[in-house]
Amino acid sequence: MSGLSLPLLLLVFVGAAAAIWVAGTQLSKQTDVLSVRLHLGSALGGLILLAIATNLPEIAIVASAAVSGNIDVAVGNILGGIAIQTVVLVALDAFGVRGNRPLTYRAASLVLVLEAALVVAVLAVVIAGSQLPDNLIAWRLTPAPVLIVILWVAGLLLLQRAGKALPWHESGQAPDNQDKPRGHSQQHNEQQATGKGTSTTKSATIFGAAALVTLIAGVVLERSGDAIADQIGLSGVLFGATVLAAATSLPELSSGLTSIKQGDYQLAISDIFGGNAFLPVLFLMATLLSGKAVLPQAQSTDIYLTALAILLTLVYATGLLFRPRRRIARMGIDSLIVLILYTVGVAGLFAIANSG
Repeated sequence: MSGLSLPLLLLVFVGAAAAIWVAGTQLSKQTDVLSVRLHLGSALGGLILLAIATNLPEIAIVASAAVSGNIDVAVGNILGGIAIQTVVLVALDAFGVRGNRPLTYRAASLVLVLEAALVVAVLAVVIAGSQLPDNLIAWRLTPAPVLIVILWVAGLLLLQRAGKALPWHESGQAPDNQDKPRGHSQQHNEQQATGKGTSTTKSATIFGAAALVTLIAGVVLERSGDAIADQIGLSGVLFGATVLAAATSLPELSSGLTSIKQGDYQLAISDIFGGNAFLPVLFLMATLLSGKAVLPQAQSTDIYLTALAILLTLVYATGLLFRPRRRIARMGIDSLIVLILYTVGVAGLFAIANSG
């Protein structure tokens, strides 16, 4: 795509982003329908299916970048995606939540705090893995990505257990949080599909078609984005961590707004934390496809983004524990702090990139 003009590249990029928005919305809906009908629920298979479905754009971009040798774009999209998907919670808080109480007050649950802890734990391994020598590779595998996958699966098992019961008052549920149990919006989506006469076969077909569209659009997004970055003189890591990561976060924004509209605040936050914990798993795929030790090639900007993602996650974990009541500019104080930290963080990211 490098031969195309900048206006045409921008048109292709926006078109691919729009395709991801539409297909991602269908992916989310059909994942809910299939989870209920196949009785996956909060089982390990259901959690893995949800993580893969909601992150198909990132999977496509990382795979395309790894195969083409654009390791910096792959790493930047993974780590930048975690930071910006956390900022999606700011948008959900400001534009989705109604009433006089912010998102974390309504969603407060110890299970969500545990999900935030899993994100932080996985990102800690990312930082440690980036310091290992790049020749520490065998059978196209390196230690850190393997450990990340093991940690992620173990975390899902613990979260599955925590979701059933915790040895705390009300199983870790805060008083005066959302009225209906977490995940009730999935049942609602399945009932809507049943009312429209959507069979399980049709739902699976729509899911497959939406997945295919998302994967193709993700590749187009990565290729056109890489060409745009070259033409405007922006480094791959900056573009991947900002514009590209924002475009691939559109499905999370859409599904989150839908969950909040139905009063499922906990599911909206859980989908963001769950996706953020899954994204570093893609380092294993990138390593396998490229045949190189990806994490040791992480630049200073990548480590910076990882630290920023940890900080933003901890702010929301604190909000879930302290449950701020006031809303400032239509958002909780935790969302406002995250917005400020991310804005300052992106400015710092550009400063680091330009200093080199």
